[in-house]
Amino acid sequence: MRKWINKAFKWYYRQRYKGIRHFMEHPHEVQRSLLKNLLEATKHTEWGRAHGFRSIRTPEQYAERVPVQDYESLKPYISRMMHGEKDVLWSGQVRWFSKSSGTTSDRSKFIPVTSQNLKKCHIRGTWDTMTLFYHNRPDARQFESRNMIMGGSLYRFEPYPRTTIGDVSAIMTYNMPIVGRPFFFPDIKTALLDDWEAKLEKLAQAAARQQDMAMIGGVPTWTVVLFRRILEITGKKNMLEVWPRFQGYIHGGVSFTPYRKQFEAFLPSPDISYQEIYNASEGYFAIQDDFSTDDMLLLLSNGIYFEFLPMEEWHKEFPRAIPLSDVEKGKNYALVISTNSGLWRYTPGDTVTFTSTYPYKIKITGRTKQFVNAFGEEVMVENTDQALAMACQQTGAIVAEYTVAPVYFKGSGKGGHEWLVEFEKEPPSLEEFIRCLDRNLQKVNSDYEAKRSKNIALEQLRLHPLPSGTFLQWMRARGKFGGQNKVPRLANHRQYVEEILDFLGNKV
Repeated sequence: MRKWINKAFKWYYRQRYKGIRHFMEHPHEVQRSLLKNLLEATKHTEWGRAHGFRSIRTPEQYAERVPVQDYESLKPYISRMMHGEKDVLWSGQVRWFSKSSGTTSDRSKFIPVTSQNLKKCHIRGTWDTMTLFYHNRPDARQFESRNMIMGGSLYRFEPYPRTTIGDVSAIMTYNMPIVGRPFFFPDIKTALLDDWEAKLEKLAQAAARQQDMAMIGGVPTWTVVLFRRILEITGKKNMLEVWPRFQGYIHGGVSFTPYRKQFEAFLPSPDISYQEIYNASEGYFAIQDDFSTDDMLLLLSNGIYFEFLPMEEWHKEFPRAIPLSDVEKGKNYALVISTNSGLWRYTPGDTVTFTSTYPYKIKITGRTKQFVNAFGEEVMVENTDQALAMACQQTGAIVAEYTVAPVYFKGSGKGGHEWLVEFEKEPPSLEEFIRCLDRNLQKVNSDYEAKRSKNIALEQLRLHPLPSGTFLQWMRARGKFGGQNKVPRLANHRQYVEEILDFLGNKV
């Protein structure tokens, strides 16, 4: 019976792929039409009236009337929506709000998830992901097996209990289409547990008994923790001994590059497919559509109108964004999005570079607040991930987690970078690993290479190997354990590095 159901889904996904091909071939027409629909749907709202949505006819007029926004700009409106006010940023009342990492003044920020955003962006993005998975793998059998999801939790907003808050993964899980539920694991109650350690243990115990698992989706950090626990329970050497018919891992949230070696050890088969997705609290932005490349297809018909900030505009008081038609390959841009959740010319803080402009494909390069540029070196997360992967390949090491900060000039001393690294498998020689890492970072970033030339401005990077589990314990101590929480890779300050070193010193 399940084989026939899977065949039916294969046929359905072939039809859906035609829609994906349409926006790939007609990107600008699709985006202009989408913007028009967003403005039409919200012209009567408080925001729409204040910015004259009713009379906007072109993207240029829209950009002139609405300045680029950050979370602090929209926070007062979002707060009112959380308390039940209607027709503020979006039509009607919004019930769901996704929780994500906070700004400098807030521990968390809350992003509205309208019914349109939930159905026509996040859930639609999930269907698109499966469409592209089946397109790449004719033997895909996700709908004749079980598939595991690792999501967050939900809770009521105390001042207005009709509002529900949680990780976007939890909101999507709770609202999963009925047709998909028989094929997903675990049950909704377990999936939404708010005690992350208890949930991991329940997931591990139950998953260890599952034999026909085809796919798992989740943030790499927590998937590694889960896999380790399952292997402890079962006594197996790798996950394919637990799930012999396993096919694919869908990942997002952080770069997969530092984790690839670990997953290849967990899943030692060339037949395993790894698919990257770009699903944030603000929307489902992109999906890896070709498993032979490491970029992602920008989703242009999922309720999001895209603009982009060139790097020189990131920290200006009144930044000027460019339209999709003006982007160039190889340059770093910060995302600016207008969405069917009521975010208008909003900057989520992510940075991307384009690898293709027909169709439009991107790589995530980092965050506008996650980079090291204390000396003009402009090092992005993509650079450190790539250099680290090269060093691991050259030395046989495997890295579990890392973070990087600048070392500032002191007196007549030189500057540099300080790395805190947790190894899954240590290199034979730490000194050689450090030299390899530094050389590779120079290879992938010419600005860093220039600053390192003859040690004139920057010294060779420093690296501190940390005991196993340090980052997870530090995250737990910060109240950032589980869900969508991620280790900050880069910072242009020393706060995280010093916090971790202090945390480690206090434990010893």
